[in-house]
Formats: sequence, C-alpha cells, structure tokens
Amino acid sequence: MPVIGFLSTTSAVPFAHLVSGFRRGLQEIGYVEGRNVAIEFRWAEGQYDRVPALAADLVRRQIAVIVTTGGETSAVAAKAATTTIPIVFNTGTDPVRLGLVASLARPGGNATGVNIFTTELAEKRLGLLHDLVPAASSIVVLVNPHFAPAVANAREAEAAARVLPENHIRAY
Repeated sequence: MPVIGFLSTTSAVPFAHLVSGFRRGLQEIGYVEGRNVAIEFRWAEGQYDRVPALAADLVRRQIAVIVTTGGETSAVAAKAATTTIPIVFNTGTDPVRLGLVASLARPGGNATGVNIFTTELAEKRLGLLHDLVPAASSIVVLVNPHFAPAVANAREAEAAARVLPENHIRAY
C-alpha cells in the first residue's frame, strides 16, 4: 500500500478542515485512506526547528510522496531530506528562489507545487491599501518572527512601502 507523507509546520486541529478536503480529493481519484493508501502525518506544532527531523523521519519510512503545508519551511526541509521522493508543496515565496524548483515552467527534480505569490504581491497590496486609505500615515504589519515566510513578507512590505508617498511601515 503506498504511503503519503504529510508534513506541516502547523498543528492538526486548525488544519482539520483542510485535511478533510485532502482526503476527499484523494477519494475522488480513487484513493481511500486505510483501503489502498496510508497517510503518515507529521505536525511541527509551530516549532519550526522540528521540521527537518520530521521530514527526515518520513524519508526513512520510504513513503511514496511528501505533501507539505504550512509555508516554505516544510517544503525546504523535505527538499533537503530527499532528492528522490516526489514532493508536492504550496508556498507564498518564489519556489525558484527557495531552490525548490529549477524554473516555474520546468520545475525539474523531485518537487512541484503551487506558488500563491504572497511575497511578490506586497507592493500591489500596499498600493491598493494606499488608494483605499490615502490619509493613513502608518501601516503596521504583524508577523510571527519564527515563521520565515512571514518575515520575508514583512521585508517585502517594508521595501514596497518606501515607494508610497508619506507612508511608513513597521513590522512587528
């Protein structure tokens, strides 16, 4: 029976609805957990330093594919742990810049996925916010300093804010 490794930086409870959707999607293509596929879940519970060890554990178990969630940390850890097991990721940061794929058009290697362009859209989002509230003198971005994608997004937002007239942005 093939085994899917599911690696996430987050916790199971807030992700329950997404895991349910994941299982439904598998069922739609003929895979039913416990009947013809198994899923090994690894949750870092927000402890990002645990993710590489969790990825390595999945690789040791010789799973068929690794599905990563919870941002780039899971995908990068999986990529560092194996060059042969297929990896499916979603990330808000450019996967080429992260070293996950060779290019968007031809990913190559063992990783493929979806980039939601969170970081790349910071300037556009701030521009729209400025258009909506032109009198705002400050924009504040709250981030989790232990979540690398959020820190990258804050840096991009700071850089984007520099082009807006008379606005200041601070990341906390």
